[in-house]
Amino acid sequence: MKHKVYFDCDGTWIDLYGVEGWLDNLINHNAHPYIEAKPLIHLATFARLIHRAQANGYQVGIISWLAKNSTSEFNEAVTLAKLNWFKKHLPSVEWDEIHIVPYGTPKSLFGNETAILFDDERPNRENWIGVAYDEKNIFEILRTL
Repeated sequence: MKHKVYFDCDGTWIDLYGVEGWLDNLINHNAHPYIEAKPLIHLATFARLIHRAQANGYQVGIISWLAKNSTSEFNEAVTLAKLNWFKKHLPSVEWDEIHIVPYGTPKSLFGNETAILFDDERPNRENWIGVAYDEKNIFEILRTL
């Protein structure tokens, strides 16, 4: 069984909630915050540690929710904005998996007993099958892989 590492995005390593008016934009189905969000971590270091984990046999992926109470059109716009954000900010990273799923989808559906999840939301960590960490020690933990 391959070892896997998954990352939540918003609030974990992407500062969606730091974008002015983020909630009003999402309520009004405007994907602007997903385009304009800044990173919460040093991306060159993040990319380097992802490459190293992959070289050490880990598969690295993303599990990210879409906005609450969304339409199919807004879901498409958010998915495109997120994918473009990854390409723009981490162009050297080739993700093994990217799951951008409806809000509230149990992230544990994508894990297994050896998978690692980084997520800023406690319920996602508590329901995870493998080992889950908050966003505070991403680099420290990635350096051990």
